[in-house]
Amino acid sequence: MSAEFKTILYEKKGNAAWITLNRPEVLNAQNDLLRAEVVEALETARDDDEVYVIAITGAGERAFSAGADISEFPKRYPADIIKWKGRKGPYMVIREMPKPVIAAVNGLAFGGGCEIVLACDCVIAVEDAQFGQPEVRVGVIPGGGGTQILPRLIGEKKAKELIFSGRPITAAEALQMGMINQVVPRDKLIEATEKMIGDFLKNSPVILKLAKLAVNKSLETTLSVGMDCERDFFALCFGTEDQKEGARAFLEKRKPSYKGK
Repeated sequence: MSAEFKTILYEKKGNAAWITLNRPEVLNAQNDLLRAEVVEALETARDDDEVYVIAITGAGERAFSAGADISEFPKRYPADIIKWKGRKGPYMVIREMPKPVIAAVNGLAFGGGCEIVLACDCVIAVEDAQFGQPEVRVGVIPGGGGTQILPRLIGEKKAKELIFSGRPITAAEALQMGMINQVVPRDKLIEATEKMIGDFLKNSPVILKLAKLAVNKSLETTLSVGMDCERDFFALCFGTEDQKEGARAFLEKRKPSYKGK
């Protein structure tokens, strides 16, 4: 599958799909082609019934993604950006993906790289990883969700400080702020990510989908509306074969055999 792409790698490992940003010579900077290929790979994983969990990482040891390819900026004009309205980039595709998406951050995650991280459901980072939204330093603001998702994760004041200054933070700081889930030694990154994937794969993919939809809804609406949505998603669980299997397996003290239905 990876041979079909020029700027990323796509690989299936059991019930997990791995997407690797593969422009290490430019710190996995995101040009138009890379973003389009990430979206294509995500949609491939979304539509593959054998894929239950998705992991995203970067090639090389220096960067997950250093952000947008600035070499494309001089030829950008407002009309170029406006015409993208309605076209979903990787950030929204990840957010709306009905499957858990894990970021395995192997280095710098700046700008659009940080925004991919923010969009993912869970994040594991190496100890020397760095995160930041440095867009103001090149004359723009975050354009892939940084001004919207970051405040929801770490609060308005800290988000404004990071966005207004453009300064990077360490993995330890990101962990303390609640931006990421785990910090691990570099040689443990894949192992830790595969362990998290394994933990998710123990559960029904259709129930995980409903759980993700419910949590995402909590960040998009009022508490009362969110509670109603949660109740509706909870009710939908009882219409699935996997809910019946999970309950039977628990009562029979055995491992459940989920079918994703």
